[in-house]
Amino acid sequence: MNSRLPRFIQTNPSLALFALMATALSGFGQTFFISIFGSSLRDTFELSNATYGTYYSLATLCSAIVLVRLGTIVDRWSLANTITLALGLLGASALMLGTAAHWLLLIPGFFLGRLGGQGMMTHIGFTAASRYFERDRGKVMALTVSGLPLSEALLPAAGGLILAAWGWRSPWLLGAAFLFLLALPLMRWLARDARHPSEFRSHTHEDGDGASASGFTRRQALRDPGLYMALPGVLAVPFTVTAILFHQTAIAEIRGWSLEHIALAFSGYALGHFLMLFVAGPLVDRIGARRSLAMGLYPMVAGLVVMALTHAVWTPFLYLALTGMSQGFAGTAGNALWPERYGVAHIGAIRSLAQAAMVLSTSASPVLAGLALDAGVTPAGLGLTLAGATVAASLMLLLVPDTPSSSTP
Repeated sequence: MNSRLPRFIQTNPSLALFALMATALSGFGQTFFISIFGSSLRDTFELSNATYGTYYSLATLCSAIVLVRLGTIVDRWSLANTITLALGLLGASALMLGTAAHWLLLIPGFFLGRLGGQGMMTHIGFTAASRYFERDRGKVMALTVSGLPLSEALLPAAGGLILAAWGWRSPWLLGAAFLFLLALPLMRWLARDARHPSEFRSHTHEDGDGASASGFTRRQALRDPGLYMALPGVLAVPFTVTAILFHQTAIAEIRGWSLEHIALAFSGYALGHFLMLFVAGPLVDRIGARRSLAMGLYPMVAGLVVMALTHAVWTPFLYLALTGMSQGFAGTAGNALWPERYGVAHIGAIRSLAQAAMVLSTSASPVLAGLALDAGVTPAGLGLTLAGATVAASLMLLLVPDTPSSSTP
């Protein structure tokens, strides 16, 4: 049966599906799903937009801080146990939000969801793709990233339909039941044959793909100047996409585009995101993650320039499609960069640091972009500023030395 599968997942189809499912299930703690309940939560608990946004940002920031420490468990616990913890956090979040009787419960509910979903579930999925697939890692990483657009396509639509039929609490309660009763047993079963992370550190050996057990520790990686040169390039897309999408309605009002027009244009973003995964994976395997990521930032640069300089009805379709293309590159190449550079023995600890930096950047970008718009910066000025910063990040990526300069692991 395995011979009928693509070559790059024949080594372990169960773990390839595990990685894909982990990123897809993270949707229960992602902004694109939680945002559909904003109006209902604000009305139920009589919260202003500013207050509601503050609670959400606070929960996100706290989850990023905790993730730096909690994320290291993927280097110490079995894959089955780590996914049990993450799904437990995510299911507890859904249960808490679905039964919340007071606005105070929203804060821990958001915190558990952001930590378990955007934090741990994506972290576990990308770590599994990094650790257990050395050969064709770029293609496996692209498959893992595809869980996000899959979740974007299904979860908000399903949640919205259930909300309209039975109220805002029902999607959360059904989600909790799904996570505990279906997702958890399935994910533990898929992880049943995964080697324990300690095997990658205990002695030098090769896995079925020829993956070396050597690897940098997080402390060694932190002493590598190349880490800090590469990080802006890794964060450029999530920072920019969050800023632009969060304030999309404000930009649309300034440009005179209807909300329905913008909503339709998002189909281009999703399509660009998905299709570019098929390009990014093979390119990473051919020329490496760092160079692929540097190249992959330029569609977003072009999209930001289009947003800044054109006001036509087709503008949002084009710039969102171009931005989605870079999103596909960033998810694939950005996550493949760390195991490619530092090995897989301590990849969980290193990735948790990068994941926390990503969460922090996506917490800050809507605030910074909002302050800029409130101060009178036009969408054109905002777009060109972000485009210039992205070009600078891409050039820094190209200047990163091929070999880390910290001590040899």
